[in-house]
Amino acid sequence: MDLSSVPLLPGAFTIGKKLSFEAGHRLPGLPPEHKCSRQHGHSYEVEVILTAPCLEEPGFVTDFGALGPFRTFLDTELDHHNLDEILPFEPTSERLAQFLAGWFIQHLQPKVPGRLIAVLVRETGSSWARFDVKGK
Repeated sequence: MDLSSVPLLPGAFTIGKKLSFEAGHRLPGLPPEHKCSRQHGHSYEVEVILTAPCLEEPGFVTDFGALGPFRTFLDTELDHHNLDEILPFEPTSERLAQFLAGWFIQHLQPKVPGRLIAVLVRETGSSWARFDVKGK
């Protein structure tokens, strides 16, 4: 089979990188009988999703290694912390996804070729929240 005959179609490229951290929190805005109003913890998974119309050499949207500062931020600022004590908002997964998107755009976006389009935060294997960044 001649593989050189397979066309490289036009379109956009999208990548995702999944990272994790452990943290505790509670949601005091909920009624006292709601289980999430009590202190509890999660093994959070965070996925950043980036896109680009063309690839950087050698063929990347963004080199996954360039996302290292985001990993460092999660490890030093969020991992094994009580999110209620360090974040300026009630730490729902939705707000956490929005916050992490903001951090990424402020600190990393100018340094990487791909454009962040979404951040997904997973508290459990069956529940997640996603914040979609409005395009520029």
